Amino acid sequence: MKAIVTVVEKLTSEAHIHIPDGLSEPEIRQHIVDRYNSGEMHFDMNIFQADFESISAKIIKDQQEEAA
Repeated sequence: MKAIVTVVEKLTSEAHIHIPDGLSEPEIRQHIVDRYNSGEMHFDMNIFQADFESISAKIIKDQQEEAA
């Protein structure tokens, strides 16, 4: 017998990044969004918190078991 187990968690990640000096607030936001969208920030991301939401399982019977 096999089971497909699905776990749903809400992850909160945190990154400590360098922001160039002299940027306005909208420019800082854009800098962060650009780094995130480019994938560059993913190397800096660390899981800060994981909140468990649910777990479920679907049982799959093998064809051999059904024939027995």
